[in-house]
Amino acid sequence: MSDLSTIAAGVNLVWLLLVTFLIFFMKAGFAMLEAGQVRAKNVANQLTQTLITLIVGLVSYFAVGAAVATLVGEVTGGGTLDVVGAFASVYAPSDPNAWATWLFGGVFAIAAANVVSGAVAGRTRPRMYVLYTAVIAGVVYPVADGLVWSGGWLATMGFHDFAGGAVVHALGGVSALVGAYVIGPRRGRYDADGTPNVMPGHSITLAVLGTLILCFGWYGFNVGTAVTVFAVQDGHLALANFATVGRVALNTTLGMALGGVGAGAVAWYKTRKLDTLYIANGLLAGLVCVTPVADAAVWPGAAALGLLGGAQLPVVFDFVEHRLRVDDVCAVFPVHGTAGMLGTLAYPFVAVSGFSLAALGVQVLGVAVVVALTGGVTAVLFGVATAAKWARVDSESEYEGLDVTMHGVETYPEFGEHDTVSVPDGGVVTDGGRLESDIELVMAYIRPDKLGDVKTALAEVGAPSLTVTDVSGRGSQPATTGQWRGEEYVVDLHQKVKVECVVADIPSEDVVDAICEGAKTGQKGDGKVFVLPVSAARQIRTGKSGIEAV
Repeated sequence: MSDLSTIAAGVNLVWLLLVTFLIFFMKAGFAMLEAGQVRAKNVANQLTQTLITLIVGLVSYFAVGAAVATLVGEVTGGGTLDVVGAFASVYAPSDPNAWATWLFGGVFAIAAANVVSGAVAGRTRPRMYVLYTAVIAGVVYPVADGLVWSGGWLATMGFHDFAGGAVVHALGGVSALVGAYVIGPRRGRYDADGTPNVMPGHSITLAVLGTLILCFGWYGFNVGTAVTVFAVQDGHLALANFATVGRVALNTTLGMALGGVGAGAVAWYKTRKLDTLYIANGLLAGLVCVTPVADAAVWPGAAALGLLGGAQLPVVFDFVEHRLRVDDVCAVFPVHGTAGMLGTLAYPFVAVSGFSLAALGVQVLGVAVVVALTGGVTAVLFGVATAAKWARVDSESEYEGLDVTMHGVETYPEFGEHDTVSVPDGGVVTDGGRLESDIELVMAYIRPDKLGDVKTALAEVGAPSLTVTDVSGRGSQPATTGQWRGEEYVVDLHQKVKVECVVADIPSEDVVDAICEGAKTGQKGDGKVFVLPVSAARQIRTGKSGIEAV
């Protein structure tokens, strides 16, 4: 029997730690998802926020959060108040392996805190990140945990939230909405009459990468909540709450996939375009919606919830943006808030055990308690911080970007450098304003799809050496419209390729003709060619100068 108990305990610990590390990896997903949806000048700030949430959240949860969850569970669940025992169970447990359970709770706590950051991005001081992370991970989430998962009042009433639809996602989503409302929109987000202006994020690539990382980590979130694999019964090993782990895995997967379908379909109906960002956000909304019931829902119910979670996303985001006029940068409230609430409330309708009106009443009460708790605390916290001028950066810092003003870094420094041009001492400038030189730089801006033809043409005139750079710019080519989460905006900077060719022993006119021949389509936007004098040149390897260097 003791051998079986040892095996069961060892497997359970390994599984618990494995899924904990998987949930921890979701921090990378949060970082990429949010970094992709903010402007380039605020990327480092958003990444720093992720690090702050990790550091402050884990420290706060260890210092007070885990003990608060235990105390709330004891006091509201009919137990006795034991403050010393609650903190001792965290700081000095009788079994050191109990700290594995603490870590599992800790990664849930930092996930709840991380949800908030995407809504208040682009205008929040780093010290505000520290403050609200400490409060959410140290107080708000632990109280909800105590009421629901640690044997507290809602648990005794039968409230069902398997993996955090209310305790993590609705909590974080409501906090995000309230925080974004109190701190106000980014400057320029709304006109004086309340009309919203689109502020596209800088990288769909990072946003989709972050989405896929979060989807991967979500299996730790949901499947991992079945933390006990084996139990010893009548001298034999038996599956514990792992007995229904297949249902959890299937429901999680269906919710994710159908969430993408729901968001993509509604976005297409609204704009007649297959919106990449809405599909990505829809995957997450579907996952959130199925999270509270993944262990107990029939699979058609899980599929329906995923579809609902994704479909409500564009509708709720539009309401938040246009009606409430709240600047929720990363669509946090519809992805986490409403999706989490809907999934939790839907439990009696999709449960394997069938519908129960009493269960519905308990679910409504539980969601109301969590919303009131997080909304009230967040309103006070952000209200006081805003009044004390702690929450928001000044207008100049917001304009320049938080990367430089708050952290002293540039995420993409090569785009911030500005070359200066000056005439060297002794240079002779002709009447046309050009410096006389035997070396010239032919510089052209062409359509990206014509690069191959231009390279061929240059090789034919004896100019095979060239430098190519991807750029964007504006000329006579007409502007087009782009789309960011269903909202159209003007695109007047077009993708081009910059071709540079330094020539000395062949006429620059031949090079110009070759580029024009290879790049021409006859349409606006074919580009332009410029010829500039080169005052000096030196070959690095040999030290040769002038024409010999070219």
